Amino acid sequence: MNQSKTNIGYIIFLSVVAALGGFLFGYDTAVISGTIAQVSQQFGLNTLQAGWYVGCALIGSIGGVACAGILSDRSGRKNTMILSAILFSASAIGCALSSSFNELVIYRIIGGIGIGVVSIISPLYISEVSVPQYRGRLVSLYQLAITIGFLGAYLVNYQLVLGADAAAQSSNQWVVKVFSDEIWRGMLGMETVPALLFFLIIFFIPESPRWLILKNKEVPASRILQRIYGSKSESEIQINAIRQVAGGESKSEWSLLLRPGILKAVIIGASIAILGQFMGVNAVLYYGPSIFQESGLSSGDSLFYQVLVGMVNMLTTVLALVIIDKVGRKKLVYYGVSGMIISLVLIAFYFTKGAELQIPSTALLIFFLSYIFCCAISICAVIWVLLSEMYPIKVRGLAMSIAGFSLWIGTFLIGQLTPWMLQNLTPAGTFLTFAGMCIPYILIIWKLVPETTGKSLEEIEKNWNKEQFNN
Repeated sequence: MNQSKTNIGYIIFLSVVAALGGFLFGYDTAVISGTIAQVSQQFGLNTLQAGWYVGCALIGSIGGVACAGILSDRSGRKNTMILSAILFSASAIGCALSSSFNELVIYRIIGGIGIGVVSIISPLYISEVSVPQYRGRLVSLYQLAITIGFLGAYLVNYQLVLGADAAAQSSNQWVVKVFSDEIWRGMLGMETVPALLFFLIIFFIPESPRWLILKNKEVPASRILQRIYGSKSESEIQINAIRQVAGGESKSEWSLLLRPGILKAVIIGASIAILGQFMGVNAVLYYGPSIFQESGLSSGDSLFYQVLVGMVNMLTTVLALVIIDKVGRKKLVYYGVSGMIISLVLIAFYFTKGAELQIPSTALLIFFLSYIFCCAISICAVIWVLLSEMYPIKVRGLAMSIAGFSLWIGTFLIGQLTPWMLQNLTPAGTFLTFAGMCIPYILIIWKLVPETTGKSLEEIEKNWNKEQFNN
């Protein structure tokens, strides 16, 4: 391939547009943290109802991810992204205008479906329009967008709280209600802006050329590939390569998943997706502030530490984006997960011996930030890259849905189990358990997952089918 003719600017544009879905994912997931107290007070929620308010979007996400692959294989990657943008927009507007708790839950579930759909489609689309030498960092844009969405939600919540007194002076009663008296409406409703932007800008990008070829639409696919690769001859080479691995079938069939090489890839993908959740990342992101508070670290100022964790998460993802195609997927996992194990053991040691040895509480913050750094530069950055590139084109959407479904089930389980673990296993036992779960993860990556850095999607597919990858 003539790299000098590759239209990298155009590829980056396509990738950034798709990655906006990741921003919405992050914002929708994180914004809830600033609204729980007010919503609970306004609607008189008990503990169980408050938990349902927080967790209902996760149920929607599981449903969205379960159908996203099938939708994308049948209707196209672009149309499925448009659907997710509509779901995010409807959720944001609906939440801001909800008149009852049940309405609010319904719109949160709708937003959750959007999260599930976009978590599959955005990285899949980026992977299919990328070229091998840039694919890792471009798909990592999606994970970066998620971390920016998290940080964006924290900052929007913070700014709305700061501006509540000024909003209360407005002569417009709607402004007073949404941005002062019931500020949670403003927090949830602000998602409308990026959601509508995502909806509009999707119309300026083409369908995935690989999906078009799969549907025997080679003329429009050729035009897109010519713009990506900068030449008609390279476009024809790519079409022939894609056609060769796609064969004559145009449908994604469940029976294809039972073929030995494909089944192996699907099982491995699902395993690392669910196992990654039991290494503690979401437990730290969800319950970190309360753990800080109970350890005497935050003195009630959990928002500051939440923003700090968000900053480290985002900046480390930028670093991962820069180096992933140079270092390689597997090496990043080796280094990062090893660092996670060390950090988790140090956190457990602090909870076991910290008081006895009079270790300052700031050490706990350093251990947590070290853990976030190691996690963000490895499994968080690598997982969506691997899942978006390791499956054959005829089952790519379907297989990603299975892996994504596993990931969200793991997220749900860890969200439910972490409070129980902290209470019954103690914080030290909980973090040692997370450290122990890192070991099978790193072994699976070492022994079973191929190094995909620098390979085309078609080369990866051929090797899975032959089961001849060299680890």
